[in-house]
Amino acid sequence: MKFYFPDSQDQVSPTFNFITEEHSPYRVRQRDDKYAHEILEPLPYDGLLVSKAIVDGSVKGAGKYSMPQRERLYRLGVARYFRLPENILTLGDCGAFNYVDEELPPYTINEVLDFYERCGFNAGISIDHVIFGYDAKGSDADVNPAWKKRREISLRYAEDFYEAVVRRGNKIEPVGAAQGWSPASYADSVRRLQDIGYKRIALGGMVPLKTPDILACLKEIEQVRRPETELHLLGITRVASMEEFAVYGVTSFDSTSPFRQSFMDDRNNYHTESASYTAIRVPQVDGNPALKRRILAGTVSQAKAKSAERECMKRLRAYDAGAETVDRVIEILEEYEQLAEPEKKKSKISDYKVTLEAKPWKSCKCTICSTHGIEIVIFRGSERNKRRGFHNLSVFATKMHRIKRPLG
Repeated sequence: MKFYFPDSQDQVSPTFNFITEEHSPYRVRQRDDKYAHEILEPLPYDGLLVSKAIVDGSVKGAGKYSMPQRERLYRLGVARYFRLPENILTLGDCGAFNYVDEELPPYTINEVLDFYERCGFNAGISIDHVIFGYDAKGSDADVNPAWKKRREISLRYAEDFYEAVVRRGNKIEPVGAAQGWSPASYADSVRRLQDIGYKRIALGGMVPLKTPDILACLKEIEQVRRPETELHLLGITRVASMEEFAVYGVTSFDSTSPFRQSFMDDRNNYHTESASYTAIRVPQVDGNPALKRRILAGTVSQAKAKSAERECMKRLRAYDAGAETVDRVIEILEEYEQLAEPEKKKSKISDYKVTLEAKPWKSCKCTICSTHGIEIVIFRGSERNKRRGFHNLSVFATKMHRIKRPLG
């Protein structure tokens, strides 16, 4: 099972000083900052997915790339731009979620192929139009006409895209995008894409679906799927079900979930192969808007807040070195939590105690945890949070590599 990580321009600075919370004054982000695959061993993903909408923008406005970054990507190509090792694959797509409100996709076949070719992707997904709706048992006669139209648009673009790839004679592997609103409609999309000539098909629009619905679609698709056809799940992360997905021809998928959970999830921030732990929040007094407002309002003493913040970091590091007890660390964390977040309905102190007692960073063999220790489980600023996200990617990739496609 191959795991692709969607690019979102996330890097960390190797010169960041965790004690002073400062970057090197000579840091140049594009030159010096590192991607996950540059600092982690083993590699945290098998492939990188890059969206045209992220690079070039779409009807919603500019993408995440600055103009110099965009020009550099086109000039160097995706492999050199991201400094990828040879064994990491690259996959391009259009970023259909960025134009979901439009009647038609905003790109032409030639524009998309130019993007794929100039950037030098290994594979590229045809232009599609997301269908937001699911009706497991609805007949074609009763289905929303807009859903039908979007599926036909996706299939028409897929046919034109495949013909253009063949006509240009380039080395990009064409991946057909299948959309649907039910098991039967997804299966029919796959059947038609195979008839066009696709041997690799990406299933889109499934992110909102529950796992039983995804399985129902895969089972229906299996009735028409040819033995050589491989399936890719767009934006799907269901660890517990991946082995079953593999039975039905799924060989790859992409997701940002393991990375984003490091700072977006309320509690499951630090992953191991057997459990997830809550990162220990020690907000920066000068970087926490809510705390700064209370200080300005006079309800919190700035000196007391800064003192508690410093003591939290001191005791956490001492605990990592074996020179402090759990109870003493919890004592100062609780004091600081009450200062920083007095309105919080549910304290995270009990979760912090579980994390501290388990010391998951001590047994992790990834290069990030081995280098930075307890700093990775501290929820505090992007340098720590992104590194924790990179760690999560590494754990996730290890789980996925255990899944093998069944023979026969």
